[in-house]
Amino acid sequence: MPELPEVEVVRRGLERWVAGRVVDEVEVRHPRAIRRHLPGPLDFAGRLRGATLHRPARRGKYLWIPVSTGGADFAVIAHLGMSGQMLVVDRDTEPERHLRIRFRFADGGRDLRFIDQRTFGGLFLDDVDDEGLPGMLSHIARDPLDPRFDDAAWAAAVRRKRTGIKRALLDQTLVSGIGNIYADESLWRAKLHGERPTSALTRPTLQRLLAHVREVLAAALEQGGTSFDSLYVNVNGESGYFDRSLNAYG
Repeated sequence: MPELPEVEVVRRGLERWVAGRVVDEVEVRHPRAIRRHLPGPLDFAGRLRGATLHRPARRGKYLWIPVSTGGADFAVIAHLGMSGQMLVVDRDTEPERHLRIRFRFADGGRDLRFIDQRTFGGLFLDDVDDEGLPGMLSHIARDPLDPRFDDAAWAAAVRRKRTGIKRALLDQTLVSGIGNIYADESLWRAKLHGERPTSALTRPTLQRLLAHVREVLAAALEQGGTSFDSLYVNVNGESGYFDRSLNAYG
């Protein structure tokens, strides 16, 4: 499952290639890819036709593209699941085997395509609040790379939990974007066992762990994320190579 670094790599690629472009048409080739958009494929495609896409954003493992239509603003939310890919490809490129959704743009340039072999991921539309956050993501905490992440509040919330520290790192209501890979790597660097009770950890220990979390996430970002197979790639179809730097995971 892609974690924060992988999703952020995709977000940055989308920012380069889709921000400011106007949608000409959207083709939904598999209804499961928009199963969370309850009005269905025709509504999904119809609401996006003629819309302008803006700078993509991310919270944890979710990313979204703000949309304006001249009326109400909303967002296209993407969750990559186990095998979802957001690819930017030449318009004339043959459809990929597992192509689920295709965006074409009024400028006639490159397509945006959602590929998903296992169809665990998907896209859906949602309204946004005054800060531009989709309503369906309001329960997800900020991530450690967010400038507005509150270190002290996180440490206090973790210490109130009656669980192991790895489980707390995976709790997306406490801190978002961390999955098994980066939890294991961060705990290894901090020399903490994943089952260590959160109530037994001091604030300085938690601050030290958080520093290691940030180091691991930043290192993974520099290397394009972690790819164990061809299912996770950036928008140009390239794999990350942080798997070469793993010390603990697996």
